[in-house]
Amino acid sequence: MDVNDACPGGFVSEMYGVRSSHGVDSEVGRLRAVVVHRPGAELRRVTPRHRSGMLFAGLPWAERAQAEHDSFAGVLRAHGVEVLYLTELLQDALEYASARRQAIESAISDPRLGEELRGLLRSYLEELRPEELGQVLILGLARDEFRGGRGAVFGLLGAWDYVIDPLPNLVFARDTCVWIGDRVAVTSPSGRRPEAELAAIVFGFHPMFAGTKRLYEPDCELLAGGDVLLLAPGVVAIGIGSQTSPAGMERLARRVFDAGLAHTVLAVLTDPGAPDCLDTLCTLVGPDIVMMRPALAYSLVARTITPRAGGLRLSYPQPFLEAAAQAMGLERLRVIETGGSAWPGAGNLWDDAGNLLALDPGRVVSYERNVVTNARLEAAGIEVIPVPGGELAGSRGGPRAICCPIGREPSAMPDRGAYEGDHAA
Repeated sequence: MDVNDACPGGFVSEMYGVRSSHGVDSEVGRLRAVVVHRPGAELRRVTPRHRSGMLFAGLPWAERAQAEHDSFAGVLRAHGVEVLYLTELLQDALEYASARRQAIESAISDPRLGEELRGLLRSYLEELRPEELGQVLILGLARDEFRGGRGAVFGLLGAWDYVIDPLPNLVFARDTCVWIGDRVAVTSPSGRRPEAELAAIVFGFHPMFAGTKRLYEPDCELLAGGDVLLLAPGVVAIGIGSQTSPAGMERLARRVFDAGLAHTVLAVLTDPGAPDCLDTLCTLVGPDIVMMRPALAYSLVARTITPRAGGLRLSYPQPFLEAAAQAMGLERLRVIETGGSAWPGAGNLWDDAGNLLALDPGRVVSYERNVVTNARLEAAGIEVIPVPGGELAGSRGGPRAICCPIGREPSAMPDRGAYEGDHAA
């Protein structure tokens, strides 16, 4: 039996705001709980031949990445945040037969396997204990590790070709799952279906999340979690570019409207030729304060989407900051500009880092190497908690990218004059 049938949920939500143990209505409400993946041996199992699609700039140093992640998790705990590990949640969920079936079907769906190898792999995975199955799904299974393999497809694999690929990008937890209100969107980022399937198993079968409804599924249109920003209760911004399609944006918009979780969605038009998600271009550090790259702060364009009978109403293009402030009920948003250059390849990319994680309004976690950016935040009255991130930064990511908040206190609108030294937009 599906655990959602066995254990009906008890979440309570309000329109736009959240009153439950699991729920998120903004990027800046006091952080209470997150799901993370501590990087492990999967980072050591990636060879230069299998680097395609990795979000790390180079082959990562696994031990250093683990130490950095432990430091990050320690900061969260020190500030009262419950840190839940995806691996442990997955192993718990795989105790349920229905979760095991879904996990195995997902693992053997790779069209590269062929009929004979697929059948052998199914039999092998069905014999594994939950802990072993969880490990294989994350670490992968190399040809020479699969003792029962045979057949034409198997025989044509190299010794360190993978029957099941390792998941080195799993540490970037925000890409595959986003909570909006008391519901979760398990997203569909390009080339990362296996990671999204693991998130779907955790949120679908673990008793902790029993009864949680889903807004999105891994087999839907292209949508990256990093393109979804909760600007304020009832206001969701979704970036449209290389990582999220217009169809993915439309589906999520319809579902948050239908669920009563938003009154406005902003479709933010990002550069389709760049790999960046919206959260690397814009980060909320307070209820009315955003951090943005200088060249983009006043050039990003958005279209406001609101529900109407039988469909969606789409506005004319507007400057993003103007459209966002209007939707949030503010006169203006205050902007803190990132340091460094505004485009890849010129200057110090560390100082051009956004993607910060807000612990509460006016307090953020940032990588310590973001020297200029951190100084600008502090000058604007924002408390910065630096953590090491040399191996975790990946493709212009930040602390926000490596965790999925599942619980924040309801957000409040800003106290005008709470911060000084910022720039009005």
